Amino acid sequence: MERATISPSLNQNQFLCPSRAFTTRLHSFSSTRNLSPSSSSIKLQHSSSSSVSSSFINGGISLTRCNAVLSNSSSSTDMTELADIDWDNIGFGLKQTDYMYVMKCDLDGEFSNGELQRFGNIEVSPSAGVLNYGQVMDSIVCKDFSRFLTLKRNLLVLSDFGLFEGMKAYRKQDGKNILLFRPEENATRMRNGAERMCMPAPTIEQFVEAVKATVLANKRWIPPPGKGSLYIRPLLMGTGAVLGLAPAPEYTFLVYVSPVGNYFKEGVAPINLIVENEFHRATPGGTGGVKTIGNYAAVLKAQSIAKAKGYSDVLYLDCVYKRFLEEVSSCNIFIIKDNVISTPEIKGTILPGITRKSIIDVARTQGLQVEERNVTVDELLEADEVFCTGTAVVVSPVGSITYKDKRVSYGEGSFGPVSEKLYTVLTSLQMGLSEDNMNWTVNLS
Repeated sequence: MERATISPSLNQNQFLCPSRAFTTRLHSFSSTRNLSPSSSSIKLQHSSSSSVSSSFINGGISLTRCNAVLSNSSSSTDMTELADIDWDNIGFGLKQTDYMYVMKCDLDGEFSNGELQRFGNIEVSPSAGVLNYGQVMDSIVCKDFSRFLTLKRNLLVLSDFGLFEGMKAYRKQDGKNILLFRPEENATRMRNGAERMCMPAPTIEQFVEAVKATVLANKRWIPPPGKGSLYIRPLLMGTGAVLGLAPAPEYTFLVYVSPVGNYFKEGVAPINLIVENEFHRATPGGTGGVKTIGNYAAVLKAQSIAKAKGYSDVLYLDCVYKRFLEEVSSCNIFIIKDNVISTPEIKGTILPGITRKSIIDVARTQGLQVEERNVTVDELLEADEVFCTGTAVVVSPVGSITYKDKRVSYGEGSFGPVSEKLYTVLTSLQMGLSEDNMNWTVNLS
């Protein structure tokens, strides 16, 4: 077990309550697409003597911590040490890391300077907007994260009260450089969703710099090349107390991370979907097109029924005509017929996925025709290939579709030729294995 050296300026209790804990003031990062070695970093220190155990129970979860000091130097030991975990078996679940980033905003709509704090619980009023009226926006999707509930709300639970999309950081083959993928797109989507939910939001620059700071502070948790990625979750929530139905008087922007393994660890496993024509994920004029609280809770009923019947997930139809495809619980969907790629158009009920957008752009650079339009169930059943896109999975082949007791299978238990090509091109770019001609990646050196 890891042990943490307690700095003379810190007492042991400070590791138990981040709201009163040691914090490191965020240094200003360059807004260019490359972060130089001279930028601020967190260097981890371990000691086998004069140490106290940092393992404790936090809402039923065993946590470990390590001591850290803030450094502005470009030392050759700049966080090259990896966390002592089994990188071959980390799976796609939560591993609690060292630091989170917190920034607040009051009624004036301006966010204060953010801070890096030890990862841990946060305290909110029982009348906080996030708990009463669902004022939450966030920026990563992974249904495996939220598992625990305590009276003093754990961060993971707060994310379960909203919706979450995804960002990832990858370690390049040299083992030192780190890549982010299109963080400005996540920042823009958060701002668009916040506007719909009557919430202030960080600027794009504030969002991106907060993500950079959090990734660098937790650099040792980024898996080795080929072993996975660092999943990044920025949250924006109404934490101010409010009784009546109204926007909250205070908002908190928070970023935390977790290392995750490769989604297809044992090889590609196509998913089997059932088309749902009774339950609906979103309605016209609602919030289905932004990453807000109810969009994912609304799918749990149908998803649970589907999984009990042996299906991987649910594909939802529009709620008006019940014949046009919308999306899977947390993924966008594509069909391919005669080498033409079609996907439901974004028109307010479908989340504008960043992976979706990227796949469309990649496909067009490969000379493929892409159509964003209404796609019917009949077209789905006649398709040559079907696949889903999302941050966690990137691209997932669909092995079968079941609609009104009719089952249609696709492929031979793996990717089709078009979806495999798109998956390879995009993941190679995300991991730094190919040249980024799209200017999508942000390098943290």
